[in-house]
Amino acid sequence: MFLLRKKSQNELKNDSSYQDAKVSELKAFIGTLALSERSLKYCTDGCLRRYLEARNWDLHKSKKMLLDSLNWRSSFKPEEIRWSDVAHEGETGKVFRANLHDRAGRTVLIMKPGMHKNTTTPEDGTKYFVYLMENAVLNLPEGQEKMTWLLDFDGFSLTTNIPIKTSRDIIYILQNHYPERLGVVIFYNPPRIFEAFFKAVRYFIDPKTAQKLNFVYPNDKDSVELMNSLFDVENLPSEYGGKASLRYDHEEFSRLMLEDDVKTAQFWGLHEKPHHTNNGQSGGDVAS
Repeated sequence: MFLLRKKSQNELKNDSSYQDAKVSELKAFIGTLALSERSLKYCTDGCLRRYLEARNWDLHKSKKMLLDSLNWRSSFKPEEIRWSDVAHEGETGKVFRANLHDRAGRTVLIMKPGMHKNTTTPEDGTKYFVYLMENAVLNLPEGQEKMTWLLDFDGFSLTTNIPIKTSRDIIYILQNHYPERLGVVIFYNPPRIFEAFFKAVRYFIDPKTAQKLNFVYPNDKDSVELMNSLFDVENLPSEYGGKASLRYDHEEFSRLMLEDDVKTAQFWGLHEKPHHTNNGQSGGDVAS
């Protein structure tokens, strides 16, 4: 006679029916709240699932995390940020959405810590990051919920690096208000001096996020294999071991962002506000 083995807690959490039930419970909880139309639109089944996954399917912790995010979104209003509000932050090409995806179909954000010298205040830097996160989510292909970050350390020094406060705020916002949006992070050819900076911020990084961090070096065999597994070399810029070219075009990127602002307004049911830009706006990056 066979005895049925009771599933362990970990096995339950990996069971689709268990996960679906948790999503339903969280959805029922959301239904008891007096939420704005915008908040309700945010709370899709996929969204609820990400919050549950981020808190290891603990319903109580997921509720708290989601409510914190809804409160943050209500006050910060990330869906209302427009390119004209942050264009000045993008002038150096320090962070931009590349026009390529990785092999998994994830949106790719290229970040250049050595070009953050034009950030005037930590608040401006954080606002620019939030705008690009919202834009990256908007441009995720159907069926893909995560993105890839590629940090290019060319020109990096402790004097040009992202301020510690901005870095801390960005890490907090990413982990708490964009759960399970990060697929992989590539630190491309970081200098040894970066270790001092990394030690200052690593305590703000949760273990789950830390597992997604990869240090990649151009002449390292394992690094090359990792990049080849993540990207099609035909589309990957030559700066990162591929065969494509990378060009940051200030005006072209601004044009793309202005077009996306219209899509953002339409998605959230907002009236698009006029765009006022300075000096030709900030540009983008085009890998071709």
